[in-house]
Amino acid sequence: MEESQSKQESNTRGRKGKITLSTRVAQHGSQQDVDPTFQTKRALERERSSPQVEQSFLGQLQSLLGWSSTSKDVPLSQLIREMDHESRRHSHQSKKKLDRSEHISEGTIPEIYEKRKETISHTQSMEQKYLFQNFTKLLLLQKCCPGGSEKLVRESWHPCVPEEGGHMIEIQDLFDPNLDTEKKPQLVIIEGAAGIGKSTLARQVKRAWEESQLYRDRFQHVFFFSCRELAQCKQLSLAELIAQGQEVLTAPTRQILFRPEKLLFILDGIDEPAWVLEDQNPELCVHWSQAQPVHTLLGSLLGKSILPEASLMLTARTTALQKLIPSLGQPHRVEVLGFSEFERKDYFYKYFAKERNTIIDFNLIGSIPVLLTLCEVPWVCWLLCTCLEKQMQQGEVLSLTSQTTTALCLKYLSLTIPGQHLSTQLRTLCSLAAEGICQRRTLFSKSDLCKQGLAEDAIATFLKIGVLQRQPSSLSYSFAHLCLQEFFAAMSYILEDSEEARGDMGNDRTVETLVERYGRQNLFEAPTVRFLLGLLNTREMREMENIFACKFPWKTKLKLLRSIVGEPFCQPCHLGLFHCLYENQEEELLTETMLCFPLTASGPNHMEATVFQTNVKRLVIQTDMELMVVTFCITFSHVRSLRLKGKGQQEYKLTAPAMVLYRWTPISEASWKVLFSNLKCTRNLEELDLSGNPLSYSAVRSLCTALRQPGCRLKTLWLVDCGLTSRCCSFLASMLSAHSRLAELDLRLNDLGDNGVRQLCEGLRNPACNLSILRLDQASLSEQVITELRALETKNPKLFISSTWMSHMTMPTENTDGEESLTSSKQQQQQSGDKHMEPLGTDDDFWGPSGPVSTEVVDRERNLYRVRLPMAGSYHCPSTGLHFVVTRAVTIEIGFCAWSQFLHETPLQHSHMVAGPLFDIKAEHGAVTAVCLPHFVSLQEGKVDSSLFHVAHFQDHGMVLETPARVEPHFAVLENPSFSPMGVLLRMIPAVGHFIPITSITLIYYRLYLEDITFHLYLVPNDCTIRKAIDEEELKFQFVRINKPPPVDALYVGSRYIVSSSKEVEILPKELELCYRSPRESQLFSEIYVGNIGSGINLQLTDKKYMNLIWEALLKPGDLRPALPRMASAPKDAPALLHFVDQHREQLVARVTSVDPLLDKLHGLVLSEEDYETVRAEATNQDKMRKLFRGSRSWSWDCKDHFYQALKETHPHLIMDLLEKSGGVSVRL
Repeated sequence: MEESQSKQESNTRGRKGKITLSTRVAQHGSQQDVDPTFQTKRALERERSSPQVEQSFLGQLQSLLGWSSTSKDVPLSQLIREMDHESRRHSHQSKKKLDRSEHISEGTIPEIYEKRKETISHTQSMEQKYLFQNFTKLLLLQKCCPGGSEKLVRESWHPCVPEEGGHMIEIQDLFDPNLDTEKKPQLVIIEGAAGIGKSTLARQVKRAWEESQLYRDRFQHVFFFSCRELAQCKQLSLAELIAQGQEVLTAPTRQILFRPEKLLFILDGIDEPAWVLEDQNPELCVHWSQAQPVHTLLGSLLGKSILPEASLMLTARTTALQKLIPSLGQPHRVEVLGFSEFERKDYFYKYFAKERNTIIDFNLIGSIPVLLTLCEVPWVCWLLCTCLEKQMQQGEVLSLTSQTTTALCLKYLSLTIPGQHLSTQLRTLCSLAAEGICQRRTLFSKSDLCKQGLAEDAIATFLKIGVLQRQPSSLSYSFAHLCLQEFFAAMSYILEDSEEARGDMGNDRTVETLVERYGRQNLFEAPTVRFLLGLLNTREMREMENIFACKFPWKTKLKLLRSIVGEPFCQPCHLGLFHCLYENQEEELLTETMLCFPLTASGPNHMEATVFQTNVKRLVIQTDMELMVVTFCITFSHVRSLRLKGKGQQEYKLTAPAMVLYRWTPISEASWKVLFSNLKCTRNLEELDLSGNPLSYSAVRSLCTALRQPGCRLKTLWLVDCGLTSRCCSFLASMLSAHSRLAELDLRLNDLGDNGVRQLCEGLRNPACNLSILRLDQASLSEQVITELRALETKNPKLFISSTWMSHMTMPTENTDGEESLTSSKQQQQQSGDKHMEPLGTDDDFWGPSGPVSTEVVDRERNLYRVRLPMAGSYHCPSTGLHFVVTRAVTIEIGFCAWSQFLHETPLQHSHMVAGPLFDIKAEHGAVTAVCLPHFVSLQEGKVDSSLFHVAHFQDHGMVLETPARVEPHFAVLENPSFSPMGVLLRMIPAVGHFIPITSITLIYYRLYLEDITFHLYLVPNDCTIRKAIDEEELKFQFVRINKPPPVDALYVGSRYIVSSSKEVEILPKELELCYRSPRESQLFSEIYVGNIGSGINLQLTDKKYMNLIWEALLKPGDLRPALPRMASAPKDAPALLHFVDQHREQLVARVTSVDPLLDKLHGLVLSEEDYETVRAEATNQDKMRKLFRGSRSWSWDCKDHFYQALKETHPHLIMDLLEKSGGVSVRL
């Protein structure tokens, strides 16, 4: 009864297409498993479930790896029975389909295919159990760089790195229209590193189409081809190719080819065979039944001389793609990045779901973070699981100490090879692998194996243990994975240098062979070379000696290492070198290479500069693995400063030599642990900037553990906007007490709260703490804590605690560990009524000899600010463009003015044009020796004479023009200045008129309302006073600015520009004029309405007169974040709005968990003493909130603003969640 019911359920799922259970043949036996790629969430949960007695293995594996267990509701045995029934049903139905195909009328594809079946290996290999039978979701990166330019950015050092490296997509987005052209791609290239999952992704596309889950509306026929199998055929016609690309064929050739735009050809591993795919006869149309060489046929498909309307999907390794097919136009390029951390863990669950009634005592493994990072490559994930399984079967205690893929391969080999009696045959297999790699062959006939010297029993053994696999046609053999063949080939080069080897090509010959096979540029990207460097590690060579029962000539080891690493002296350094050095792990080689090796960087004009000398070098990294190998190698280099680029904070000036790593994808917990583990011995690294990267509680713990190690030499640590909370401060305090080298710590834009800062104070009081600079946000701190900080500074004269304040524009940091930072404001309100200064934010800091100096807001309505420069030196504010050179400590007041207040009262308005912002500056006489006033006139065009520049002073007795000491591209310099309202003017020449080149900026603001988005686009001169005025105006209506690059070229006042978009959107008006308007005047802008942004839109500005593109920007969903504006009072003439707190009354009553701290913040501002005590007297939090809301009916809009602000401070997670769900805006009544 149970089996019948299981079968019925299985068949029902198969018909509905929701769950697919397909037959797989295990490499190590006849077990069957589930391909879970497209299963529903519920099905995946059922797959993991099993009785308690069956969970012994999984439970201990969870304990070993530190993963949480999932709920169990369905026995695993039941799922196995369902798999068995579904497999029989699927096999029976497939057989019926194949039987029916034998009776198709004459001229159909099956008949043609039948004539050549003896030479064609049919793609039934898709039904074989591949190494990645348990595949789950892969990370896919849609590349945005055209052609081959992106390859240089990824692999070389560049002084300039693109703003964005692409965007993440799903499998269903592979054929989405191009964002720039809105055209659907005909060619999609799936690229990536070795073993990353390209072939499996291609098979997933084919299988999903067959199951009507993907692309059914676009393609009527999808053909899948393994290029390694196609390469076995000398000639094929198009009809025969189509026959090979489908499992079941019922339609005649003419019918299939009738609509070529509905065809998709998937060419898997197009870089594997040694062929050149060129369109030999682009003008010649060959009939579909005429046979031709396979490479010519495929070249014609790619060259579009046959079936030009058809679509193609290619898979290839990234390094081979450009050389293989140099002229592919502008295809969709999608890089497979492997598994996310969640999917790595999920893979383990699925792999071991079949293990039942197994009880093993596991040891805790300290190197799990490294292994989990390695396992982002699915092939390595399979390798690790196989090693665990073999150890379990052999009754060993699981010990996974491997730090590299090479070590893991050797572990796999030692566990699978049955004794040393196969050492000779194993040598032969290595030679076969190397010969195949050199000849670019992955399939071998039985005669190939025998000619090489492999005995029948050895072949059978290698098939049984899974090193070799037989193709479905039984005519050829291959290694279980191409990476495994490359590993065996690398061992062959080591064996050739041993005393017992049959031949000796020497070190030079080895390097020559590798360069000839992979090319000089891609040498370090080749897995064979990486494995070879890994095998030359001392420990791994000893392991090889045990496996092959021989001794290696250790004297030649270092020579071979230097021969390989010394090869690329004339080529730019890229990630491949770091991968090779990481695999090797030899300290001597790492130190020698990273300290002495002349790494070079390619600039825009292909000029070279030494990497580890004076400049800051930048590198794009995409994966956890790349981050791990780069940071590992950095610890052996001259690099003193390292920045992991976050989400756009103000950047400090790094101490050279420095390195900046750009990362567009999230960093996993395991990767953080590995990164911080590398910091335990940093040699020369003294500065680390992680600003803008969210750090979890466990990540901060790992960081502080590393900083406490004696070998860590970090002196400066920047953690601005990292999501830190008071819970993290205990680790930071402990680190400050134990770490004697850290001198500077920046913790701004983090929600530390009073409790967190108090813990930091404990660490600062410790005599072992040598911290000299601490930067904190103090706006939310109580007066008592601020007093503690001042007392610390007084007690320790060497300690400087920067009094920076959190900007009103700053968006609250999400509390990553779930803890709420509660600060009582009732005490603050009862203290002195001194008015605190507000900050402008980090972008408005003045940068000087001791670092950034914060700017304080004296009076926001009057646009009056103050900066206290602590010592003599030069100070520059990037936001305003102001630059001061001072002789001593001085306080400077800066007011933002409008030219219309002063210039319209003088005759200069007709003879001069405004060339920059107007400032009212006040400073102590004699303290400032020079001031640089910004201007927006472009001097790069060579059309403006610097003698036309003047500085206007507006004084009590009138206006004075002063000639600047010199004029630079972005500012005019006054020496020994006197201060008053002052700014830069340009004398106009009548003949020149409006032909003055202007440096301009574009400002983009957005507001979300449900799924609709409104954008405002401005084009204005680069004037900080105009930008500030627009910021404040947009903020009133809850619009948030998106930072995008400005136009590159200079523009002209009076010119008009057309606003356009890559999607159908409403744009009003569709033209913008570049003009100067005073900050007090309304600025021109275009309003853009977008119903659904989808994957993104392109905005463009085109010169109306000359129709040339002057600016464009890609707006992506990731650019949009819920607005968290300051809740300004509603204008008197504004329509009635429902306040945020009233919108979400029900949610706030139900979800506010700490009411008392909330009441503290409202006391004295909104609540009287009586109201305060009345609300507190309620029994439960919900009753307190209901009571509070009943009293809020009489509140003004300002009172509700205070209520909102208090909620945001006490319950940031809740407010963020409500804002995200509502779009961050108020709604009309």
